[in-house]
Amino acid sequence: MDARIYRLEDPPFSTLRHLVELPEEVEKAFNTPTRNYVHDAQAMASTPADVKELPSAYEFVLDMPGVKSGEIKVQVEDGNLLTVTGERGREEDDKKGGGKYLRLERRVGKFMRKFSLPDNANVEGINAIYRDGVLIVTVKKLPPPEPKKTKTIEVKIA
Repeated sequence: MDARIYRLEDPPFSTLRHLVELPEEVEKAFNTPTRNYVHDAQAMASTPADVKELPSAYEFVLDMPGVKSGEIKVQVEDGNLLTVTGERGREEDDKKGGGKYLRLERRVGKFMRKFSLPDNANVEGINAIYRDGVLIVTVKKLPPPEPKKTKTIEVKIA
C-alpha cells in the first residue's frame, strides 16, 4: 500500500481551490441585496399599519395621508397574501409663488405592505374603504367548519 501525504499546495488541490474561490467583486454581488429589495423594504417600513381581529373579520388600518384613492391598489396574491401598494407624490409648489423647501420630512414615493392572511380568511369577502387619509381593509372570516357527525353502521348477521 502506497501511503502518500498530499498537501493543499499540490497541483490538483491548488487548481480546485482556484476554481472554487470567487473574485471579491463577484462574492459581494451575491451577498448584496438588490436595489428592488432595498426599495421594497424601505417602502414597507414607511407604511405603518394596525391589524385587528374582530369576531367576524380581520381589519387592516393603514395611514396614508395625502394619497388619492385612485393611487391605492389592494390585491390578494398567491391565494393568501394581502398586498397594498401605491404612490404618494409631492405637490408642486413652484407654481404657487416659487418658494423652496427648507426641510423635507414627509415621505414621498412608492409604498407597499404585505400581510399573510390566516387560513380562515375569506378572500372573496374583502372590502377596502379610504377616508380622511386612512385606508381600512376588512377581510371577512370564513365560518368555522361544522363538526363531523358520527355515522352509525348497522351490524348485520350473516
